[in-house]
Amino acid sequence: MKLSEFYKLLDRFAPKALSDAFCASHGAYDNSGILVDVGAEITGVIFSLDLSSAAIRRAKETGKNLVVTHHPAIYAKLGNLCVESGRDPLKTGDKLMECIKNGISVISMHLNLDGAAGGTDESLMQGVLRAATCVAGKAIEAEPEIMITLAAGEAKGGYGRSYSVPECDLDGLVDAIKQEFSTERVSVYKNGKTAVKKAASFCGAGGDEEGLAFAVKTKADVLISSDFKHHVLAAAKEQGIAVIALTHYASEAYGFEKYYDKIRRQTELPCELFTDTELL
Repeated sequence: MKLSEFYKLLDRFAPKALSDAFCASHGAYDNSGILVDVGAEITGVIFSLDLSSAAIRRAKETGKNLVVTHHPAIYAKLGNLCVESGRDPLKTGDKLMECIKNGISVISMHLNLDGAAGGTDESLMQGVLRAATCVAGKAIEAEPEIMITLAAGEAKGGYGRSYSVPECDLDGLVDAIKQEFSTERVSVYKNGKTAVKKAASFCGAGGDEEGLAFAVKTKADVLISSDFKHHVLAAAKEQGIAVIALTHYASEAYGFEKYYDKIRRQTELPCELFTDTELL
C-alpha cells in the first residue's frame, strides 16, 4: 500500500482539517500529517504515542516501515539533520535519521486526533465515565458541554469536556481511574471535595487557565488533565475544585489505543501498538 493511501485511512478517523481549523481560529501551531516519506510501499505499521527510540527499534525488529505517532515527530524548528550532532537534547534529528536510514516513514496525527469524534479528548471523558460507573454501580447518559467546538466541512469535533458522572466518592474514582487507564502515577488535590457529580477533562496539557475557567463556569467538582502548573493548582484550590492529574502519556495513550484499534480493523497491513509503559 502506498503511504498516501494509508494516510487517507488515518485521516478518515482524525481529519487533519480539524487541526487546521483549530490553528486558524486560535492562532495555534501544529505539525500533523506525513512528516517523513521514504518513498516505499508500506508493509507494516507501528503505532506509538511518540517517535521514541524504542518505537523505532521495535519497527526495525519487526520489519515494519511506518511509524504513526500522536505527538508530532517534527515540532520545533530543525536547524540540521546530523547523526550524533549533540546539539539537540531531544535527539529529534538522530531519530529522524535513524528512520530514514532504515526506510521507515513517519506520520503524526496530533491536534486532529485530540479533537476528532472518538479521539483522545473524547476518549478521556469516556474512560472517566467508565471509572465513575464502576464506583457508583450505575451508569448515566452524559451530555457534555464542549469548551472548543471544531468543524471543517463534514468533519466535526471538539476539545475540553464538562459532564455529569454517576455520583461517586472521589477516592474511589481515583482508584478506578488508575485501573481504567492502567497507571499508578496519579496525583490528587482534593481541595475539600469528597464526592463527585460533575467532571471536566482535557487530554494532554489542557489543565491550564482556560481549562480551569471552563471547569468553574460549568460547575465541575473535579478537573482532570495533566501537566498542571502550580498557579493553576493553587487557583483550583481557591475555587474549591478537586484536581486529578494523570501523566500526559496516560491521558492520551488511552484514546490513542482506541484509534489504533479502529485503523487496524480497516486494513490488512500488519499493525502493532507500542506503549512506553514507563511513561504511563
